Amino acid sequence: MISDKVLARLKTAAELPDLSGTRYQIIEQIGRGGMGVVYLAEDTELSRKVAIKVLDDAHEARVLAALEHPGIVPVHDAGVLPDGRCYYAMKLVRGARLDAILEKTAHLPDRLRIFQKICEPVAFAHARGVVHRDLKPSNVMVGEFGEVLVLDWGAPGVGTPPFMAPEQSAGDVDGRADVFALGKLLEIVIRGSAAKPLASIRRHATEIDPARRYPGPIELSADVAAWLDHMPVSAHRESIGEWLMRFSSRNKTLLALVAAYLIMRVIVIFWLGR
Repeated sequence: MISDKVLARLKTAAELPDLSGTRYQIIEQIGRGGMGVVYLAEDTELSRKVAIKVLDDAHEARVLAALEHPGIVPVHDAGVLPDGRCYYAMKLVRGARLDAILEKTAHLPDRLRIFQKICEPVAFAHARGVVHRDLKPSNVMVGEFGEVLVLDWGAPGVGTPPFMAPEQSAGDVDGRADVFALGKLLEIVIRGSAAKPLASIRRHATEIDPARRYPGPIELSADVAAWLDHMPVSAHRESIGEWLMRFSSRNKTLLALVAAYLIMRVIVIFWLGR
Protein backbone atom coordinates (compact mmCIF):
# COMPACT_ATOMS: atom_id res chain seq x y z
CA MET A 1 0.00 0.00 0.00
CA ILE A 2 1.35 3.44 -0.93
CA SER A 3 1.76 5.81 2.02
CA ASP A 4 0.28 9.30 2.13
CA LYS A 5 3.80 10.76 2.06
CA VAL A 6 4.64 8.93 -1.16
CA LEU A 7 1.31 9.92 -2.69
CA ALA A 8 1.99 13.58 -1.84
CA ARG A 9 5.40 13.38 -3.54
CA LEU A 10 3.88 11.75 -6.63
CA LYS A 11 1.17 14.43 -6.78
CA THR A 12 3.78 17.19 -6.55
CA ALA A 13 5.87 15.57 -9.28
CA ALA A 14 2.82 15.24 -11.53
CA GLU A 15 2.09 18.95 -11.13
CA LEU A 16 5.58 20.01 -12.22
CA PRO A 17 5.50 21.90 -15.53
CA ASP A 18 6.89 20.19 -18.63
CA LEU A 19 9.96 22.23 -19.57
CA SER A 20 11.44 19.62 -21.90
CA GLY A 21 12.99 21.26 -24.91
CA THR A 22 13.95 24.35 -22.91
CA ARG A 23 17.19 25.27 -21.16
CA TYR A 24 15.56 24.92 -17.72
CA GLN A 25 15.32 22.01 -15.30
CA ILE A 26 12.78 22.25 -12.49
CA ILE A 27 14.16 21.58 -9.00
CA GLU A 28 11.20 22.26 -6.69
CA GLN A 29 8.17 24.42 -6.10
CA ILE A 30 8.97 27.48 -3.98
CA GLY A 31 5.78 29.56 -4.09
CA ARG A 32 2.14 29.62 -5.04
CA GLY A 33 -0.32 32.50 -5.35
CA GLY A 34 -3.39 33.70 -7.16
CA MET A 35 -1.32 34.68 -10.20
CA GLY A 36 0.58 31.42 -10.67
CA VAL A 37 3.10 28.95 -9.28
CA VAL A 38 6.81 29.68 -8.85
CA TYR A 39 9.52 27.03 -9.14
CA LEU A 40 13.23 26.94 -8.43
CA ALA A 41 15.00 25.85 -11.61
CA GLU A 42 18.46 25.46 -13.09
CA ASP A 43 19.40 27.40 -16.22
CA THR A 44 21.53 24.71 -17.86
CA GLU A 45 23.12 27.06 -20.40
CA LEU A 46 24.35 29.62 -17.88
CA SER A 47 24.68 27.25 -14.89
CA ARG A 48 22.68 29.43 -12.54
CA LYS A 49 19.57 29.13 -10.43
CA VAL A 50 16.48 31.03 -11.62
CA ALA A 51 12.84 31.31 -10.65
CA ILE A 52 10.28 30.01 -13.15
CA LYS A 53 6.74 31.30 -12.88
CA VAL A 54 3.94 29.39 -14.63
CA LEU A 55 0.65 31.19 -15.29
CA ASP A 56 -2.34 31.11 -17.59
CA ASP A 57 -1.36 34.06 -19.79
CA ALA A 58 1.72 36.14 -20.52
CA HIS A 59 0.33 39.45 -19.23
CA GLU A 60 2.59 39.62 -16.17
CA ALA A 61 5.68 38.77 -18.22
CA ARG A 62 4.89 41.55 -20.69
CA VAL A 63 4.37 44.01 -17.84
CA LEU A 64 7.64 43.08 -16.16
CA ALA A 65 9.58 43.17 -19.42
CA ALA A 66 8.57 46.83 -19.81
CA LEU A 67 9.73 47.76 -16.29
CA GLU A 68 13.49 47.89 -15.77
CA HIS A 69 14.15 49.06 -12.21
CA PRO A 70 16.38 47.78 -9.36
CA GLY A 71 13.24 47.26 -7.27
CA ILE A 72 11.50 45.08 -9.87
CA VAL A 73 12.65 41.52 -10.58
CA PRO A 74 14.00 41.32 -14.17
CA VAL A 75 12.64 38.80 -16.68
CA HIS A 76 15.30 36.68 -18.40
CA ASP A 77 13.17 34.62 -20.75
CA ALA A 78 9.57 33.60 -21.55
CA GLY A 79 7.77 30.86 -23.43
CA VAL A 80 4.74 28.55 -23.70
CA LEU A 81 4.46 25.06 -22.18
CA PRO A 82 3.10 22.08 -24.16
CA ASP A 83 -0.16 22.36 -22.19
CA GLY A 84 -0.65 25.94 -23.40
CA ARG A 85 0.27 27.71 -20.17
CA CYS A 86 2.83 30.50 -20.24
CA TYR A 87 6.03 30.64 -18.23
CA TYR A 88 8.78 33.12 -17.67
CA ALA A 89 12.22 32.86 -16.10
CA MET A 90 13.32 35.61 -13.74
CA LYS A 91 16.08 36.42 -11.31
CA LEU A 92 15.99 34.23 -8.21
CA VAL A 93 15.47 36.55 -5.25
CA ARG A 94 17.33 35.35 -2.16
CA GLY A 95 15.96 36.96 0.96
CA ALA A 96 12.81 37.16 3.07
CA ARG A 97 9.32 38.57 2.87
CA LEU A 98 8.64 42.05 4.19
CA ASP A 99 6.69 40.88 7.24
CA ALA A 100 9.54 38.55 8.29
CA ILE A 101 12.10 41.35 7.91
CA LEU A 102 10.00 43.79 9.93
CA GLU A 103 9.80 41.27 12.77
CA LYS A 104 13.60 41.38 12.98
CA THR A 105 13.96 45.15 12.46
CA ALA A 106 13.18 47.07 15.65
CA HIS A 107 14.66 50.48 14.75
CA LEU A 108 11.82 52.61 13.34
CA PRO A 109 13.97 54.71 10.95
CA ASP A 110 15.35 51.49 9.42
CA ARG A 111 11.80 50.19 8.94
CA LEU A 112 10.76 53.46 7.31
CA ARG A 113 13.72 53.38 4.91
CA ILE A 114 12.60 49.93 3.79
CA PHE A 115 9.14 51.40 3.20
CA GLN A 116 10.64 54.20 1.09
CA LYS A 117 12.38 51.58 -1.07
CA ILE A 118 8.97 50.00 -1.71
CA CYS A 119 7.61 53.34 -2.92
CA GLU A 120 10.41 53.78 -5.49
CA PRO A 121 9.55 50.96 -7.96
CA VAL A 122 5.83 51.64 -7.54
CA ALA A 123 6.38 55.29 -8.51
CA PHE A 124 8.57 54.16 -11.43
CA ALA A 125 5.80 51.85 -12.68
CA HIS A 126 3.14 54.55 -12.33
CA ALA A 127 5.25 56.88 -14.47
CA ARG A 128 5.01 54.22 -17.19
CA GLY A 129 1.28 53.69 -16.84
CA VAL A 130 1.45 50.47 -14.79
CA VAL A 131 -0.53 50.03 -11.56
CA HIS A 132 0.37 47.10 -9.30
CA ARG A 133 -3.15 46.54 -7.84
CA ASP A 134 -2.10 44.00 -5.18
CA LEU A 135 0.60 45.45 -2.93
CA LYS A 136 0.89 43.46 0.32
CA PRO A 137 3.69 42.05 2.52
CA SER A 138 3.91 38.75 0.61
CA ASN A 139 4.58 40.69 -2.61
CA VAL A 140 7.59 42.52 -1.17
CA MET A 141 10.96 40.80 -0.71
CA VAL A 142 14.06 42.12 1.01
CA GLY A 143 17.23 40.63 -0.42
CA GLU A 144 20.43 39.50 1.27
CA PHE A 145 22.06 42.91 0.80
CA GLY A 146 19.08 45.05 1.82
CA GLU A 147 17.66 45.44 -1.68
CA VAL A 148 13.87 45.71 -1.75
CA LEU A 149 11.91 44.14 -4.61
CA VAL A 150 8.21 44.39 -5.42
CA LEU A 151 6.80 41.19 -6.95
CA ASP A 152 3.66 40.02 -8.81
CA TRP A 153 2.90 42.84 -11.23
CA GLY A 154 0.25 41.02 -13.22
CA ALA A 155 -2.57 41.19 -10.70
CA PRO A 156 -6.16 41.76 -11.90
CA GLY A 157 -8.17 44.77 -10.75
CA VAL A 158 -9.23 43.23 -7.44
CA GLY A 159 -6.56 43.17 -4.75
CA THR A 160 -6.26 41.54 -1.33
CA PRO A 161 -8.14 42.76 1.77
CA PRO A 162 -7.21 44.64 3.92
CA PHE A 163 -4.70 46.20 1.51
CA MET A 164 -7.27 46.68 -1.26
CA ALA A 165 -8.57 50.20 -1.86
CA PRO A 166 -12.39 50.53 -1.47
CA GLU A 167 -12.86 51.55 -5.11
CA GLN A 168 -11.16 48.38 -6.42
CA SER A 169 -14.23 46.22 -5.84
CA ALA A 170 -15.97 48.31 -8.50
CA GLY A 171 -13.01 47.92 -10.87
CA ASP A 172 -12.16 51.63 -10.66
CA VAL A 173 -8.38 51.38 -10.36
CA ASP A 174 -5.61 53.90 -10.87
CA GLY A 175 -2.36 54.73 -9.08
CA ARG A 176 -4.19 55.98 -5.99
CA ALA A 177 -5.24 52.38 -5.29
CA ASP A 178 -1.55 51.56 -4.87
CA VAL A 179 -1.20 54.60 -2.57
CA PHE A 180 -3.95 53.12 -0.37
CA ALA A 181 -2.12 49.77 -0.24
CA LEU A 182 1.15 51.55 0.59
CA GLY A 183 -0.66 53.30 3.44
CA LYS A 184 -1.74 49.91 4.77
CA LEU A 185 1.86 48.67 4.51
CA LEU A 186 2.99 51.79 6.37
CA GLU A 187 0.50 50.91 9.11
CA ILE A 188 2.42 47.67 9.65
CA VAL A 189 5.79 49.44 9.45
CA ILE A 190 4.95 52.04 12.13
CA ARG A 191 2.98 49.72 14.41
CA GLY A 192 3.83 50.57 18.01
CA SER A 193 5.03 54.09 17.23
CA ALA A 194 3.43 57.03 19.03
CA ALA A 195 4.59 59.58 16.44
CA LYS A 196 1.51 61.59 15.45
CA PRO A 197 2.93 62.81 12.11
CA LEU A 198 3.44 59.19 10.99
CA ALA A 199 -0.16 58.38 11.94
CA SER A 200 -1.28 61.40 9.91
CA ILE A 201 0.72 60.17 6.91
CA ARG A 202 -0.91 56.76 7.16
CA ARG A 203 -4.40 58.28 7.43
CA HIS A 204 -3.82 60.56 4.45
CA ALA A 205 -2.66 57.62 2.31
CA THR A 206 -5.68 55.50 3.23
CA GLU A 207 -8.46 58.06 2.82
CA ILE A 208 -11.70 56.44 1.60
CA ASP A 209 -12.03 59.06 -1.13
CA PRO A 210 -9.16 58.53 -3.63
CA ALA A 211 -9.08 62.27 -4.39
CA ARG A 212 -8.11 62.99 -0.78
CA ARG A 213 -5.09 60.66 -0.78
CA TYR A 214 -1.53 61.48 -1.77
CA PRO A 215 -1.46 61.79 -5.57
CA GLY A 216 1.28 59.16 -5.78
CA PRO A 217 4.03 57.19 -4.00
CA ILE A 218 6.55 60.02 -4.48
CA GLU A 219 4.55 62.44 -2.33
CA LEU A 220 3.89 59.75 0.27
CA SER A 221 7.59 58.86 0.49
CA ALA A 222 8.51 62.57 0.66
CA ASP A 223 6.42 63.01 3.81
CA VAL A 224 8.12 59.98 5.40
CA ALA A 225 11.50 61.50 4.47
CA ALA A 226 10.44 64.81 6.03
CA TRP A 227 9.63 63.07 9.32
CA LEU A 228 12.97 61.25 9.28
CA ASP A 229 14.75 64.59 8.72
CA HIS A 230 12.77 66.34 11.51
CA MET A 231 11.06 68.55 8.93
CA PRO A 232 7.37 69.54 8.68
CA VAL A 233 5.05 66.81 7.35
CA SER A 234 2.48 68.06 4.83
CA ALA A 235 -0.23 65.67 6.10
CA HIS A 236 0.10 66.77 9.73
CA ARG A 237 -0.79 70.06 11.46
CA GLU A 238 1.66 70.20 14.33
CA SER A 239 1.09 71.89 17.70
CA ILE A 240 3.48 74.39 19.28
CA GLY A 241 4.78 71.62 21.51
CA GLU A 242 5.44 69.35 18.54
CA TRP A 243 7.19 72.22 16.72
CA LEU A 244 9.46 72.81 19.73
CA MET A 245 10.29 69.10 19.97
CA ARG A 246 11.02 68.90 16.24
CA PHE A 247 13.13 72.05 16.35
CA SER A 248 15.15 70.74 19.30
CA SER A 249 15.67 67.36 17.60
CA ARG A 250 16.87 69.01 14.40
CA ASN A 251 19.11 71.58 16.12
CA LYS A 252 20.71 69.63 18.97
CA THR A 253 24.22 70.93 18.21
CA LEU A 254 23.07 74.55 18.00
CA LEU A 255 21.08 74.29 21.22
CA ALA A 256 24.03 72.65 22.98
CA LEU A 257 26.32 75.53 21.89
CA VAL A 258 23.81 78.14 23.02
CA ALA A 259 23.40 76.38 26.37
CA ALA A 260 27.18 76.18 26.81
CA TYR A 261 27.51 79.88 25.96
CA LEU A 262 24.82 80.87 28.46
CA ILE A 263 26.39 78.74 31.17
CA MET A 264 29.77 80.38 30.53
CA ARG A 265 28.15 83.84 30.67
CA VAL A 266 26.57 83.01 34.03
CA ILE A 267 29.91 81.73 35.35
CA VAL A 268 31.75 84.86 34.17
CA ILE A 269 29.10 87.21 35.60
CA PHE A 270 29.15 85.33 38.89
CA TRP A 271 32.97 85.40 39.01
CA LEU A 272 33.22 89.11 38.24
CA GLY A 273 30.53 89.92 40.76
CA ARG A 274 32.43 88.35 43.67
